[in-house]
Amino acid sequence: MPKVATTSSRPTLRRNQACRSCRKRKLKCDAARPHCGTCVKQWQALVGVPAPIGYAHPTEPQCSYDPVEGLSLAPDTDPIEKIRQLEDEVARLKNQLFEKEQALSRSITPNQHHAHLPTTSPTSQTSSLTRPTSSTSGVSLPQASITMMNLIESDSPQHAGRNDSSSPELATATKSTTDPFMDLLFSGWNPDLPDPNTLNHYVDVFFRCDPCGSRVLHRPSFLASMRLSPRDPGFPHSAILHGICAAASRWSPQNIVTMPDGTRRDQFAEFHASKTRQYIDKTMASGEDIFSVMQACILLSWYFYQEGRWVEVWIFAAFQTRVAIPLRLNYPGTFSTHGNNSPGAYLAPPKDLRDLESRRRTWWMTIIFDRIASVGGWIHAVDERDLGTELPLRTVDFESELAVPSNPQDLSTPDVFIRHPPQYTDSFLLFIKAVMLFGRVTDYNVRGNLRAPTAPSRNQNPFFLEGFNALDKLVCHDFLDNLPQAYKHTTGLADASEESNLDTDLYMVHIIPHAAAITLHNPYIDFTDPNNVSTARCIMAARAILSAYYTLTATSLDITRLHPFVTICWYLAAVVQVQLCKYFIEINDSERESTVWGEINVLRFVMMEYGQRSPVGTRQERLLQGLMREIVRLTGQKQPLQVGVPLYPFSHQTLFEKDEMNQQSSNDVSSVHPLLLPNTVASIWPAGDMAALDNSSTLGVES
Repeated sequence: MPKVATTSSRPTLRRNQACRSCRKRKLKCDAARPHCGTCVKQWQALVGVPAPIGYAHPTEPQCSYDPVEGLSLAPDTDPIEKIRQLEDEVARLKNQLFEKEQALSRSITPNQHHAHLPTTSPTSQTSSLTRPTSSTSGVSLPQASITMMNLIESDSPQHAGRNDSSSPELATATKSTTDPFMDLLFSGWNPDLPDPNTLNHYVDVFFRCDPCGSRVLHRPSFLASMRLSPRDPGFPHSAILHGICAAASRWSPQNIVTMPDGTRRDQFAEFHASKTRQYIDKTMASGEDIFSVMQACILLSWYFYQEGRWVEVWIFAAFQTRVAIPLRLNYPGTFSTHGNNSPGAYLAPPKDLRDLESRRRTWWMTIIFDRIASVGGWIHAVDERDLGTELPLRTVDFESELAVPSNPQDLSTPDVFIRHPPQYTDSFLLFIKAVMLFGRVTDYNVRGNLRAPTAPSRNQNPFFLEGFNALDKLVCHDFLDNLPQAYKHTTGLADASEESNLDTDLYMVHIIPHAAAITLHNPYIDFTDPNNVSTARCIMAARAILSAYYTLTATSLDITRLHPFVTICWYLAAVVQVQLCKYFIEINDSERESTVWGEINVLRFVMMEYGQRSPVGTRQERLLQGLMREIVRLTGQKQPLQVGVPLYPFSHQTLFEKDEMNQQSSNDVSSVHPLLLPNTVASIWPAGDMAALDNSSTLGVES
C-alpha cells in the first residue's frame, strides 16, 4: 500500500539560514529572531536549575546568526576589555564632576566659606542628623542622604529656578557642603548612614551604654574595622551599623515625637530600624551575609523590646531561632558536618577563636531573647534539650582573644546552675544562667497547664506536683546560695566619688530568681492561710526586688541603664503587692493597706521613670494600672495612687543627701521620704505570720 504524502508546517530553510548553535549541535532550528525556539527551550531548562556557587546563568539564550548581506557585524569585543573601558569612563566623569565642584568652591570668598560651613563639633553633628527636609513622611534622614538630595537637586532646572529667588548666602552654603560628601561618595560610604564622625559617636555610645546587643560583638576588632575603607571586606556590615544607630539613639536621642498614648518615638531611630529590616528582608530572599545580618537582627530585636513593641518582639524572637538552627549554631562548637537525614551546616567552620566565640554569643543572645520574650507563658521556640552549644567564655577572655579552652559547661551539665568554675564565670555568664533558670519555670508552667483539666488553684498544695519541689529548691535557694563569693555579696553597684559603675548583668542576676519564684508560686497564693508556702515565697521575692531597687536609689547611678527585663521583674513584684493590698482591703486593715499602696506606687513610679528613655517601662506601668482597677474601686484611701509618690518626681534621687538618709531612723524616713525602706515590708504582715514566712524561705538577700 503506498504511503500517504504528508506536509510539514515548518518551512524548509536555506543553507546557513539556521542559527549557529543549532548548526553546530545539528539540531532542528526554526530560525526565529532574535532567538530560535530550540535555543530558547534549552536556555529555559538551564535557568530553571539554581546556578552553582561562583557561576551565573546567561541572561539570554546563546543564539546568533550569520550576517545578513548588506549589514555589518559589530566587532568582537573582549568582555573584560569592555568592562575596563566602562570603568575608565566612569572615573573620567567623576573627575570632571569633582573638578566642577572644586571650581565652584574656589569661586567663594574665604569669609563666605567660613561663615557658612557647618561646624564639626559633636553637638552640631548630632543635631544635623534630623534636619528637616522637604519630605512629609515624618522620617528623618541621615546627613549623608540629605547632602545627596541637595547635590542632586542643585543641578536640576527646578532647583536652579528656586535658587534664583533665594538668598545668595543660602545658595553658597548649599554648594559649600557638597565637597565632604563627594569624598565620602568616592570612598564607597553608604549614604544612608550618618557621617563617619557621628557614626563613631553612636558606636561609642552603643558599647558604653547598651546592656543587650553589645554582648554579641567583639569590641576591639569592631572598633578597628571602623577605621577601614568602606570598600574593604573587613568593614562592618551596613545592617549592623544601622542597628547600632537605632539602639544607641536611646542614649543620644534626636527628633523625639510624643505619641498620643504618651510614649516617645525617635524618628532617627525609626529610620535606621527600617533600614535594618530592609537588609533582613533581602537576606531572607538571597541568603547573602546571613551571619552578619543575623547579628543585626539581634540588635533590632532588643530595640523593639525596649520600645515595648510586643508583636515585633515575638516575630523576631521566632525568626532568629529559625535562622540560627540551619546555621548549626546549636551544635557544640557551633558547627556540624553531619545530621540525621539533614544537610550540613550553612556556614563554614569557624576560622579562628574570635569567630567561634562570636557565634557562641550570637546563639546565646538569641536564646536569651527567646526566653525573655516568653515569660508571659508562651512556649519557647527551641527546647532546652536541643541546646548543645557550650556556654561562652568570659567577656575579658573574648575581648583579649586569649587561647582559652572552650567552656566545659552547657545546659546538659547536671550542676550547671549551682557550680560556677572561676575561669569560666563572670556576670554575663551568670546572667545567662539566671535567664535560663527563669526559662525552666516558664516551661514547667506551660507544660503543666497544657493538658490540665482545670487551672491551678490556691487550695491545692503545689509541692505534691511532679517536679515542683526540685524546681522550687533550685529557684528559691540553690542558685543564689551557690553564687561565687565575688558575686554573691554585691549587686553590681559601685558609687564612689571617683567613678560610678553599674554592672547591669550582675544586678539582674540578683533579682531574676525572685521574679521566677513569683511566676512559679503566684497561682497558689492564699493570704488567708498563714502557713501557705507559696505566699511566703512571693512576699519574700517581692521584698527582695524592692530591696534591690532601694539599694540602687541610694546611689547616683542611672536606673535607665539597667537591662529592660528589669521592668518585668518590677511588674511581677507589683502584682504580688496588688494582691496583698486587696487582702488588706477585705479585712479592713487600713494601716497596712496604706503601706502596701506606698510600695505599689514606688514600683509604678520607677517604671514610669524607666519609660522616659525606654517605652517598655511606660507600657508595663499602664498594664499594672489595668490590674489595679479593682483595688482602686474598693479602697477607702482618698488618693491611693498618690500614697508614697515623691513630691518632686523627676529629682527624687537628690531630694535628700545620702549622708542625711543614713543618719535618719527608719521611722523618720518612712514618714518623710517618699520611698519606703525594705524593712517596712515586715510591718505589713503580723509578727507570727512573718516568722512563718522567714522560716519557710531563706532567700539570702541582703536588705
